[in-house]
Amino acid sequence: MNQDPAKAAKARALVASLLFVEAGVIFLLAAWLVVLTFSADSFELLPFIGVLLFALFGGGGLLLCGLFYKSGKYYGRAPTVLANLIALGVVSYQIEAHLWFVAIPLAAIAGTTLISALRAIPTDL
Repeated sequence: MNQDPAKAAKARALVASLLFVEAGVIFLLAAWLVVLTFSADSFELLPFIGVLLFALFGGGGLLLCGLFYKSGKYYGRAPTVLANLIALGVVSYQIEAHLWFVAIPLAAIAGTTLISALRAIPTDL
C-alpha cells in the first residue's frame, strides 16, 4: 500500500505544529516558574535548577521532535508518543486534584498530538 506523499507531508506538518505549540507552552511555563521563584519570599536553589532543567530539556526535546517531523524524518516519533502518553498520565493526577482548567486543555493538546503522531506513521517503511 502506497501512501500519498502530499498527505504524508500534511500529516507531518500537523504533528510538527502541535509539537511546536507544546514546546512553547512548556517554555512559557518555565518562564512563569522563574518569575514565581524570584517573587517568592524564600528561594531554594536545587528545586529551582531541577524545574528549570526539566522545562528546558522537555521543551527542547519537543522542539527537536517537531523539527524532525518538519524536515520529513521520523526520528521524533517515539519521543513524541512517549511524551504525550506521559502528559495524559499527568492529566489523571490533575483531574484527581480537581484542576479542570489545566487538565482539559492538556488532555486536548496531548490527545490530539498523540493521535496525529500515530496517524502520521507511513504505511510502507
